[in-house]
Amino acid sequence: MTVEARDLLPSDRPVRFVAKDGTAVDQASGHQAPGLDRLREAYRLMVLGRRFDTQATALTKQGRLAVYPSSTGQEACQIACVLALRDADWLFPTYRDSMALVARGLDPGEVLTLLRGDAHCGYDPAAARVAPQCTPLATQTLHATGLAHAMSRRGEDTVTMALIGDGGTSEGDFHEALNFAAVFSAPVVFFVQNNQYAISVPLAKQSAAPALAYKGVGYGVRSEQVDGNDAVAVLAVLDAAVEHARSGRGPFLVEAHTYRMDAHTNADDATRYRDSAEVERWRAADPVARLETYLRDRNALSDNDIEGFKAEAETFAAGVRGQLNEDVSPDPLSLFEHVYAEPTRQLAEQRSFLAAELDTQEA
Repeated sequence: MTVEARDLLPSDRPVRFVAKDGTAVDQASGHQAPGLDRLREAYRLMVLGRRFDTQATALTKQGRLAVYPSSTGQEACQIACVLALRDADWLFPTYRDSMALVARGLDPGEVLTLLRGDAHCGYDPAAARVAPQCTPLATQTLHATGLAHAMSRRGEDTVTMALIGDGGTSEGDFHEALNFAAVFSAPVVFFVQNNQYAISVPLAKQSAAPALAYKGVGYGVRSEQVDGNDAVAVLAVLDAAVEHARSGRGPFLVEAHTYRMDAHTNADDATRYRDSAEVERWRAADPVARLETYLRDRNALSDNDIEGFKAEAETFAAGVRGQLNEDVSPDPLSLFEHVYAEPTRQLAEQRSFLAAELDTQEA
């Protein structure tokens, strides 16, 4: 094996700075820990994000959302991916990444538009530098790669980050994106949140690789694996990945080993394919509690800080409830907007057909 090939390999064990009990460990694999100020902000956003997540789940039970894929348990990944990017960088999320979008500063009502069923996307992707949340598996990896390559050709200092679940790595689009990104040295970071299940399919039924991070090596993509419930480690590794891409050294693949504490969505019954003992083992590695203990031990977080962050999260959740409790009346003809820059003849015919149907109903 050549030196260059070895340089692509991830660490033998997931990078870790903080043990499950919140104490420091030495498993950094050469990565640098973020400063305490950034970690305090990460903790604040994780508290806010978890409260947003539980509120959104409750809104499905009240009929205010059609569906909601929870990311409780994945807070370290959801927040670190946002903090690692600049405002000018692009984020390409999946349907499970609403928490990350809220942390990015997007309006929560606009974020939840898709899951409410009102429109394909409720925010302006170009203004937010956030692509529409992607429901088809892995297609966003191609979009992120293409945009990164285009920005690079135009001389723009922009990195894209594609978020993807473990199930998405079994899709052909994911592999095509890795190959294209490596060949053209596109400044894109592929961030795999391995939460152990693709709906009900466990990781062992998807891949026999020692870790999903090794999938990058065959395409010439630098790769790393990290404890996805250790916010310090996730932010450290993503910082390095983004810098790698930004400096012109090509794409980077990061696999975060984490866990989806709730069901796949509110329509799923997770007890049919995993037992409570497994869930409780992962609950002991809770990312919010780990970071809280780590910061307390360094006198970087006080009781007053924690209460203040929780109060902020409750106020935020109340605002989300208020927004989602307002009834909206989307224009049915808006369905045809933002499909093509110039509508095709077929699309125009379909729009005219629907407009005539609506006129008939109103008559």
